[in-house]
Amino acid sequence: MPKIVDPEARRRDVAEAVFRVVARDGFASASLRNVADEAGLAIGSVRHYCGSHEQLMAIAFDALNDSFTARFMPHVGKVETTEPRSPERQALVEAMLAEFLPLDEQRTREIVVWLEFSIAARGDSRYRPYVRRISSGMRMIVRRILDGSRDAGQLAGDIDLDEETDRLAALIDGLALTAVTTPEAIPPERTMEVLRAHLGTLLR
Repeated sequence: MPKIVDPEARRRDVAEAVFRVVARDGFASASLRNVADEAGLAIGSVRHYCGSHEQLMAIAFDALNDSFTARFMPHVGKVETTEPRSPERQALVEAMLAEFLPLDEQRTREIVVWLEFSIAARGDSRYRPYVRRISSGMRMIVRRILDGSRDAGQLAGDIDLDEETDRLAALIDGLALTAVTTPEAIPPERTMEVLRAHLGTLLR
């Protein structure tokens, strides 16, 4: 009896193989052949379930976005239902934004992959919509946190929300880039200290 393969499960396995190759060897190494070898599959099997190289990268982008989303969503409801101006709410805001930072093995790998994809998109316009989608999602989360903090009376002073969205998003991007390129300069503990210090100027 032929083995029944779940196509979605197989695509997830292949996406994981893409992540491992890209994180270890860079975006340029994520050829169909290398990904197939990493996944322990025949290249024909990868083509069958994922199509062309461009389609394979689209599947990997979707999997990366899904992983980010799955980590954020549990925080969203908690932040929005926690007592305003409480230490618990501030801790939840920190935890939510920390999902964008390379504080453990999984997040470090995903951020390295995200940076590799972003660099590749500079020279290949086919990948730019995917990169913009994840970047826009991060900014949307930042703005949602700021809007919620304003509505909860937790923002300090007269803060321009558009400007602060840009500042906080840029801070997170900069921390993530520095932490994965020179981790000895800014280890996870210091990364969180910097984020916490900035939030301390915003929230009361």
